[in-house]
Amino acid sequence: MLLTKSTTFIIGPVSSLLGYVMNAIFWLESQIGLENIGLCIILFTIVIYALMTPLTIKQQKFSKLQVRMNPELQAIQKKYKGKNQDQAAMMKMNEETQAVYQKYGVNPMGSCLQLIIQMPILFALYRVIWNIPAYVTNVKNAFLPLAQALMDATGAQEFMADLAAKNAVSFKEMTELTLIDVLYKLKPDNWTALSEQFPDLSSLIMSTQKDVDKMNYFLGLNIADSPSSIFQSAIAAGSVLLVIAALLIPVLSAVTQWLNTKLMPTQGDDNQNDSSSTMASTMKTMNVMMPLMSAVFCFTLPVGMGIYWIAGAVIRSIQQVVINRRIDKMDMDEVIKQNIEKINKKRAKQGLPPQKITNTAKINTKTIERPVEEVSEEERKKKIQSSTDYYKSTAKAKPGSLASKAQMVQQYNEKHAKKK
Repeated sequence: MLLTKSTTFIIGPVSSLLGYVMNAIFWLESQIGLENIGLCIILFTIVIYALMTPLTIKQQKFSKLQVRMNPELQAIQKKYKGKNQDQAAMMKMNEETQAVYQKYGVNPMGSCLQLIIQMPILFALYRVIWNIPAYVTNVKNAFLPLAQALMDATGAQEFMADLAAKNAVSFKEMTELTLIDVLYKLKPDNWTALSEQFPDLSSLIMSTQKDVDKMNYFLGLNIADSPSSIFQSAIAAGSVLLVIAALLIPVLSAVTQWLNTKLMPTQGDDNQNDSSSTMASTMKTMNVMMPLMSAVFCFTLPVGMGIYWIAGAVIRSIQQVVINRRIDKMDMDEVIKQNIEKINKKRAKQGLPPQKITNTAKINTKTIERPVEEVSEEERKKKIQSSTDYYKSTAKAKPGSLASKAQMVQQYNEKHAKKK
């Protein structure tokens, strides 16, 4: 990792944008004498989720509407069950499914929108937290005097390259920026070794470490380190408190994620078909796996990412409680009506007529449970004979026409059949 900002497609620009926000928050902290990156991440998370509140409300509304739509969607799935190879049936199924979504005025991709927006933010935030000095000016300036002094120190390049290799930092050439990269990743024993290697700079090294620790440590943990590396160091040092602190981040992450899943709107188990039961089972599995996965991620990623993850989960839980209470008081029929009106306004701008919303999907599904009438072979023959007799008595073909000739052939065959 280099101090230069990320240039990755989408992630790079988002990282720069988040860096500006975080830099502004850190500057505000410095004005009141509370320069701490961990606190900055929490405040940053609050700002990001506050900006995303409209999307959260839409997602919660979609979840509530999904609960009401599911019985109709399940009925359609049951109606076309076993017809996967029938292209016409599948097209009809898609039409009826789309009719249900249009009826409720929602987009089938509505639940994915928030996730799609959050993913670039998550990856970009990882980049920012991994290399805070590249995006937060005050943190960079805290390292700058020592980096400038090391540029003129004898043997600095070889020693700093060795420290870079130990801390998985790219160090192709020694510049002030690459030195800051390495210094940001130093652990306590690395600082001690640096002071011993350059005794003439020991006072500057100690003051820099003190300033950086003040900004970089949160609840006794260095936000640039991962809980896994802190855990290993704590085990080696025999520090029980540090072991607990290292495990606290992934544990809190799992607990808060689990709380999120419990607050999400869910559908009851009544009248579920095989497909919906399978989907419900999959969702239950995901609700168990996601907290466990978040614990694993937060154990291996920098502590700063864990802080963001936990703060985000807590804020989402609060949002879900508040928004759910608000949505529960809403008239969902009125919400559906408003959604349909919005769709028709968009269609009007495109020069299209208003969308005809019917109950076609619901009507079609009424016949799903109707048993198929079984007809015996004898009854089938009687119906065929009856249809034939009816045709003979009513058909009036013109003389010389193809129909009249066909009737003559049929009558001739029937006469010979009776003689035999």
